[in-house]
Amino acid sequence: MKYLLPALALMALPLAVSWADPASDAASQLPAAPYLLPGAPTFDLTITQFRGKFDIDNPSLPLNEFRAVEKSRDKANLTRAATKINENLYASAALELGTLKIKSMQITWLPIQGPEQKAARGKALEYMAAIIRSFTPTLSKAQSQQKLTKLLSDGKNKRYFAQNDGAIRYVVADNGEKGLTFAVEPIKLTLSETLNSGE
Repeated sequence: MKYLLPALALMALPLAVSWADPASDAASQLPAAPYLLPGAPTFDLTITQFRGKFDIDNPSLPLNEFRAVEKSRDKANLTRAATKINENLYASAALELGTLKIKSMQITWLPIQGPEQKAARGKALEYMAAIIRSFTPTLSKAQSQQKLTKLLSDGKNKRYFAQNDGAIRYVVADNGEKGLTFAVEPIKLTLSETLNSGE
């Protein structure tokens, strides 16, 4: 539990740049996380529904019950919830106020040093790939692992990297020794985007 608040701060830092230091160079600042913007879309799934389905689909990767996080700077726009998976791995979500539908689903890994690092990272990658499959069920386990490997490679050492894939945005926030956050978010498609992707 002592790592929960630092982990949540780490998850929110790269994705919510609206909190950035105003004295820093404007060119180095990132835009506000899309799920924080007014009218940001949600998945048609509450956090309770997600957890139930995730646990059934991934019996070796259990998620404990998500708890609301009270200390949130953006509580007027959304609710944040989190759960501890183990000492260095956390799941969190940004939820629509009232409905608790998911705006952003995030897994954060806090690297550990020593002989357990490889196994801990492997477990984190399993959870991240399972999150991909949860929102893109047509992908096999191998395909979701390949997609994750590519996303993490493209986002390596970047405070914020996003890639859109149809109606889903994948986000990587790689803060090196401080941690790695992987998120899945819905995208609001417009008619022209839909038509262009069909060509």
